[in-house]
Amino acid sequence: MRRLCGPLSDCLKRAGLLFLAVLLLGFAAPLTMRPSAHADILKAHDFLVAGDAVRTRIVMQLDDDASLNWFLLRSPHRLVVDLPQTSFAIAPADLKPRGLVTNVRYGKISDDHSRMIFAVNGPFTVDGISIVKNESSSGYRLVADIVASPEADFEAALAKQAGGAPKAAAATDEPVDMKPEAPGKPFTVVIDPGHGGIDGGAEGVSGTIEKNVTLAFGTELRDALEKVGKYKVFMTRDDDRFLPLDERVRIARQDDADLFISIHADTISVKGIRGATVYTVSDKASDAAAAAVASRENLSDDLAGVEITEANHDVADILVDLIRRETHSFSIRFARSLVGQLSNTIEMINHPHRFAGFRVLRAPDVPSVLIELGYLSNPKDEAELRDPKWRAKAVDSICKAISLFAAAKVRAGG
Repeated sequence: MRRLCGPLSDCLKRAGLLFLAVLLLGFAAPLTMRPSAHADILKAHDFLVAGDAVRTRIVMQLDDDASLNWFLLRSPHRLVVDLPQTSFAIAPADLKPRGLVTNVRYGKISDDHSRMIFAVNGPFTVDGISIVKNESSSGYRLVADIVASPEADFEAALAKQAGGAPKAAAATDEPVDMKPEAPGKPFTVVIDPGHGGIDGGAEGVSGTIEKNVTLAFGTELRDALEKVGKYKVFMTRDDDRFLPLDERVRIARQDDADLFISIHADTISVKGIRGATVYTVSDKASDAAAAAVASRENLSDDLAGVEITEANHDVADILVDLIRRETHSFSIRFARSLVGQLSNTIEMINHPHRFAGFRVLRAPDVPSVLIELGYLSNPKDEAELRDPKWRAKAVDSICKAISLFAAAKVRAGG
């Protein structure tokens, strides 16, 4: 019996061990096939910010569809985007300031959520934000469009989100209701003294520097308008500093300008040419001289080493297109009124209202003109530009044109 029990016990033990091994293998196989917890993490890559100081687009590729919430914060102005837990593969070089975005931070905020925070250069509105499926490749992409806007619009958006949960992406296609313009809102003028800092602009035959002329004239125009008492007046610069062209446009939009006036004093190689010119923006220049002036003025950023990124500003929005057309119409009306007033007091060139593709005049919703006060290459013009009495006459004429334009805009309900 002992002999029988010995081997039988061994057999039972072996059988038990074999059964246990099979059982473990049976459970082990599914364990090895179970997806890792990390497989559920959203993967983000190919982060891109493009645009300028007026309109900026943020794009980031995602490996899958995801929910999205966003909200705004002030002091400083920020856009906050919340995603499911996300693994970010973003190159440091892609995070450098571009357009309206001055800083980007991201990371995990809980076990199942991640957050991106975009610091923005001043007040803005969110023109759209969503996650969409890629048309020609696998995966999805996050797309956010932000636009420089007046502080009142940013505050209106903040007020709308106050007391509620962060906005879901599904609702972001709806435009944010903005506050109606306050009754009696003062007519706002933004004066842009051209050039500045490292960019001196043109130089006169007697050594006069354009940036100094434009700042002196702009300051005198501001003081004259403030003396009237019915305008709100801002300057893009009130000292000797360099400002990129897009930054000048951003200031006009964020100060909720009703009118933007850029002041310049150019040079020209043709002897004997003198007098002031008023320019409005156009894709096609009115003449070769206007095209040359626009080309020189648009080089301001290049001279200071500013990287210019051309963004695609095509917007499939009939309303935006109508706003641009209306703005252009207002710009032309003011330019004509300005030419009429200046012609009464100072020398003007032949055909004084011209147009070309000036970058500084392309705010879509702010009537804008560029005034070339005269040619520093002409001794008479240079002497007049340095003469306080001549500048006072020109300032007075511009103030009269602004008064007529502002009155007409109020009557039209604009």
